[in-house]
Amino acid sequence: MNGSSGSQVHHVSGEKKQVHRVSRPILNNGPKHRPLTPMRRCRGVACVAIILSTAFLLIVYLAPITTFFVRLFSVHYSRKATSFLFGIWLSLWPFLFEKINKTKVVFSGENLPPKRRVLLFANHRTEVDWMYLWDLALRKGHLGYIKYILKSSLMKLPIFSWAFHIFEFIPVERKWEIDGAIIQNKLSKFKNLRDPIWLAVFPEGTDYTEKKCIKSQEYALANDLPKLEYVLLPKTKGFICCLQELRESLDAVYDVTIAYKHRLPDFLDNVYGVDPSEVHIHIRTVQLHDIPTSEDEITKWMIERFRQKDQLLSDFFVNGHFPNEGTEGDLSTPKCLANFLL
Repeated sequence: MNGSSGSQVHHVSGEKKQVHRVSRPILNNGPKHRPLTPMRRCRGVACVAIILSTAFLLIVYLAPITTFFVRLFSVHYSRKATSFLFGIWLSLWPFLFEKINKTKVVFSGENLPPKRRVLLFANHRTEVDWMYLWDLALRKGHLGYIKYILKSSLMKLPIFSWAFHIFEFIPVERKWEIDGAIIQNKLSKFKNLRDPIWLAVFPEGTDYTEKKCIKSQEYALANDLPKLEYVLLPKTKGFICCLQELRESLDAVYDVTIAYKHRLPDFLDNVYGVDPSEVHIHIRTVQLHDIPTSEDEITKWMIERFRQKDQLLSDFFVNGHFPNEGTEGDLSTPKCLANFLL
C-alpha cells in the first residue's frame, strides 16, 4: 500500500557530489479514459456500498469464528478458513475492475505456475497498484493469502484496522530501528510450510510522483547510482528482512512491473470506472539462488532490478505494451457472478 516499507532505507552510499541537472520524468497523465456520468457515479457508489457492507459482515460476524474459535484448535486451519473468507470478499474487486468497469488487465512476461509461498516486489506507480495485484493472485488461486507491509497509521482506521489485524498485515512506523523487529516478529509466525503466503513489498516506499522522482535522481547523481526516469531508487532493508526471514521456505520470488494506459488512476477512478483503460502487469520469476545473501550485494542487485524496470517502462511508453503479452487469460464471468451472489 501507499507507503509500504517506507522506513526501509538502505541506499548504496558514496561521496556526495554537486548535482548539476536532473531530467524531468514523463508521466502518462492524459485525460480520463471515460467521462464521469451520473450513471457511473451511482453505479460506483452502489458497488462500494456492497463491498463495504459485506466487509462488515465478514469482519464482525464471520472472521472472529475463524480467528479465535478455530485458532484454539489449529493455527493452520484458522488461517486457512480466514483466508478462504478473505479471498471470497477480495475477489469482488477484480470483478468490479474487469467485468463492471471494463478495465483491460494485460499480463505479460512469464506464465507462472501457481505457487503457495511467494515474495513479490513491485514498482509503485500510483496509490492503487496494490489493488491490481489481487487480479494476479486471484488467477493463481491464492487471493486470500496476500499480505502487505503498510503504514501503521492505517491500523487506526475504524473497522479496517481490525481487518488488518485479522488478516495479519504488517504495520511499519518508517523507523527501521522499530520496523525491523516488527517485521521479523510477524514473519517468524509464518515459517510453517503448510501455511501459504503471498507477501507483497514495494521497495520504493511510496508511490511515484514527478517531485519524488527528481529527488531520487538527485540522490542518484550524488552517489553514482543509476538515474531512473519511471521508478524511484529502491529502499531495500524491508525486502532484505522479508527475504532473510522467509528464504528457506519460499517457493518463488516474483519481480512485478506495473504500467497504465493512458493515465495514472486514483482510488475514485477505480470506483467509478473512469480509469484506467488498461493495466499492464509484467512478471518475471527470480530464482532464489540468483539473489545474493549479503545485504550490500542484495542492495546492488535490487537497484539493478529497478534499472531494468525503468527500461521496461521506457519501452512500454514507446511501444504501448510490455514484451510477451497474453500470459494470463480473462476472468471467468460465471465464476465472478457466482462469487458475487455468494
